[in-house]
Amino acid sequence: MSASKKKMAVLGATGVVGQRLVAALADHPWFELSAVTGSERSAGVSYGQAVKWMLKEKIPENAASMIVQATAPDGIEASVALSALDAPVAMKAERAFRSAGFTVVSNASAHRLDPEVPLIVPEINAGHLELAARQRSRYGGAIVTNPNCSAIGLCLAMAPLRALGVRSLRVTTLQALSGAGYPGVASLDVADNVLPYIAGEEEKLESEPLKVFGDIKSSGVVNARFTVSAQCNRVAVMDGHLLCLSVETERPFSEADCSALFRSYVSPLGGLGLPAAPERPVIFREEADRPQPRLDRDACSGMAVTVGRTRKTPAGDLRFVALVHNTVRGAAGGTLLIAELMRAKRLL
Repeated sequence: MSASKKKMAVLGATGVVGQRLVAALADHPWFELSAVTGSERSAGVSYGQAVKWMLKEKIPENAASMIVQATAPDGIEASVALSALDAPVAMKAERAFRSAGFTVVSNASAHRLDPEVPLIVPEINAGHLELAARQRSRYGGAIVTNPNCSAIGLCLAMAPLRALGVRSLRVTTLQALSGAGYPGVASLDVADNVLPYIAGEEEKLESEPLKVFGDIKSSGVVNARFTVSAQCNRVAVMDGHLLCLSVETERPFSEADCSALFRSYVSPLGGLGLPAAPERPVIFREEADRPQPRLDRDACSGMAVTVGRTRKTPAGDLRFVALVHNTVRGAAGGTLLIAELMRAKRLL
């Protein structure tokens, strides 16, 4: 272990998001993987034996030889845990780690709407990390979460448009198979088909952005006042969630105005030197048929949201399409970026 790097544990390391976190920590300049946890079935064997590795790159050698530990704080050689746990497990386990003094940065949905827990998209609401300090004074540790994979894409796509004000937005998603985890959706269900329902997704899209764009107060986060209406569909694409958005704004605009807002948007995190942060987290495409998952999901190593097809509707709304890599920016990469932001702000 490098003495200059912060030790990190990955909770739920054998799943798809856990694997991406393990891979991202392999050569990270600030962090070093020190422990991996899994289910009772995986605990006690090497990570290389326990995991069904799904990524193109090879499993990191140091991770492969680690013994998978039970998902409990005892014996974990770290003070920070990146959580890729399923929500039912995360509800209890993350609180146990918090009570043991850990900082838990979580991709799980269990605590996203907890009023004590910040829901962070680093470019948008870094100030909400104040809630982590409040938790430490009460519990000894803290839980910080990132939003749902589609909600992250929606929030980043909306960030350049805040100057117009938002009254309401409607979103229809075409969500990739990897969002369902492994083994995920049965092939006979999705082949030659679209599934017009994903359990829990519409509720997350309709609630989480309001917390992200809300204001931090002494009582917690006061949600933003606009409304979100969502329809979510599962489609036969491996990676990349596509969002078709229609936005009612408070101020008038032209199509040229919106294109200029997207083109000029740069990350407010630029001065912090965060390794995972793209300089341009929102990329604007001029072509009429972009973004597309196969062509655009890996923009900025999967950490940028790509937008296009901006147009003004006859009703005066703004309509456009956004694409987010759901297991990178929408999951593991978004989690890691929060940890980097907290390290840069000396909150770890």
